[in-house]
Amino acid sequence: MITYKTKYALKALMVLADETSGKGGALRIEEIAERSGAPKRFLEHILLDLKRAGLIGSRRGRKGGYELIKEPKRVSLAEVLRLIDGPLAPLPCLSRRAYQRCEDCTDEEACRVRAVFGGFYAAYSLMIESLTLADLQEDAQPIERFALPEPHAGE
Repeated sequence: MITYKTKYALKALMVLADETSGKGGALRIEEIAERSGAPKRFLEHILLDLKRAGLIGSRRGRKGGYELIKEPKRVSLAEVLRLIDGPLAPLPCLSRRAYQRCEDCTDEEACRVRAVFGGFYAAYSLMIESLTLADLQEDAQPIERFALPEPHAGE
């Protein structure tokens, strides 16, 4: 599951993509918070992270605010998820960018847990790496695109 922090980051990026991308304008944090539904205090930290990562820029002054500085099709959802929540891999031994051997593992090649989650992670990684902010801007429903199974009670 993605965290609320990541969800707010994605919503803020969508607002910025819709309102500032290629238009030369900027939005104040209050406007972004209102349009994205993210609490302003929480959003301040998120926008700083996105700015440090080079996804958005900021301007000072009367017409100041935040703006998307990358094209939406060049903003990887996987990049945003990693930036906000850290590694995507379900196990540290599966991560390509933050690999760590599991403390309790004596043989990665024979580890059944790693094998099962490795298959899942490979499929998830392929899918999430292909998605961009531009995909979020489209009206197509993700369920239609990837044919997800119906959720079970309690999920």
